[in-house]
Amino acid sequence: MLQVCLNGPRTAADSAAVPVSPAALAEAAQQAVAAGARDVHVHPKTPCGEDSLAPQVVAAALEAVRAVVDVPVGVTTGAWCEPDPAVRAERVRSWTALPDHASVNWHEPGAEAVAAALLERGIGIEAGIWSGTDAAESFARSPLAPRVLRVLAEVMDTDAGSAPPLARELLTAVAGAAPGRPVLLHGMDGGAWPVLRLAGELGLSTRIGIEDTLLLPDGRPATTNAQLVSAAAALLSGLPGG
Repeated sequence: MLQVCLNGPRTAADSAAVPVSPAALAEAAQQAVAAGARDVHVHPKTPCGEDSLAPQVVAAALEAVRAVVDVPVGVTTGAWCEPDPAVRAERVRSWTALPDHASVNWHEPGAEAVAAALLERGIGIEAGIWSGTDAAESFARSPLAPRVLRVLAEVMDTDAGSAPPLARELLTAVAGAAPGRPVLLHGMDGGAWPVLRLAGELGLSTRIGIEDTLLLPDGRPATTNAQLVSAAAALLSGLPGG
């Protein structure tokens, strides 16, 4: 499965390709799905471009995207949206429009409470296990681990050379922490394309989009999420078994 991550915490200051408004998110999602994405991950944003968990902001983004695509749509619950874990969980409970899934970064304070609130609402959990954190160890101890939709193995090293070996180490840790759970492997910036290739070689789900990289495989700036998805689909299809 190829997921598109439309914007992440990036803003228009990072690139003109970053979709911010509900209308821009909808257009980006529609184009990305047409290019081959089968799942959408989005960071709902306020009009000034800040990530938000406010119910009206989440609802506006979800309703706009769902009006133009027929694939699962997920959102973030990153602590940068709301530093207080208790408030973050209450935000989830206040949502009036529900995503199909939401990512929970397991190294963040309050991850268990946020995940529990998502399960209460019937929302699937993408358990974010970041390299360079104690997330795998914490997740292995969590009674919620068997109930997550999938694990996001997230390689935060942005070096193209060191990211793939680190990805293999992370996958070993994830296998011990969440045996049998589906895994989506992805990288960031300079590590995005090498890790995506590794995911394809290993037969794992992966993702690409403006959140993870602003560059195409040849180093040119991406102007749309659809460009990145098209490049990823071509790369994955060219691998053995692709």
